Amino acid sequence: MTSSAETPQPRRRLSRQDRRRQLVDVAWSIIRAEGTEALTLPRLAEQAGVAKPVVYDHFATRPALLAALYQEFDTHQTALMDAAFQASEPTLPSRAMVIAASYVGCVLEQGREIPGVISALAGSPELARVKRDYEAVFMEKCRTLLAPFAPAGTVAASGLLAMLGAAEALSFAAASGDITPDEAKDELFQTILAMVARNAR
Repeated sequence: MTSSAETPQPRRRLSRQDRRRQLVDVAWSIIRAEGTEALTLPRLAEQAGVAKPVVYDHFATRPALLAALYQEFDTHQTALMDAAFQASEPTLPSRAMVIAASYVGCVLEQGREIPGVISALAGSPELARVKRDYEAVFMEKCRTLLAPFAPAGTVAASGLLAMLGAAEALSFAAASGDITPDEAKDELFQTILAMVARNAR
């Protein structure tokens, strides 16, 4: 007679939302362990223990999967920044530090995976547009927050692009261990202050 301990338990069928969450989590783990190049839809299906059609039902292409990973990173980064701004003082140093600490902190929290995802985005015109769209929203938010402290009452797009480039480079350097997180945050903080000060009338 088979004991209850030996009775096979039926596999729980995940909801569509839970299955997508599982697939995204497994995708991050593949990148973490093997690098972005190892992330393919068949590999994701294998690691997640599901049939390939299940993965293709959620992510029709590899670019769609990479875009979803970047969207998750961006959403998390935005939430961190919004919460930090709500708790910050309405001063230039405070807002500059929020931007610097949130950007660097979110990259470090995600780990070395996000630089690989962003590099992959740059290699495809379709994905590059996705990245630019999210960056445009981020820069506009920064413009709104910093403009009241600029001598000209606004912040030039060129300055925001320079800030974004510095934020990405410094964050990736901190994630790879080339510099410390504090060095990355402080350098980005100083870059933001200098960028705002340059926007004179």
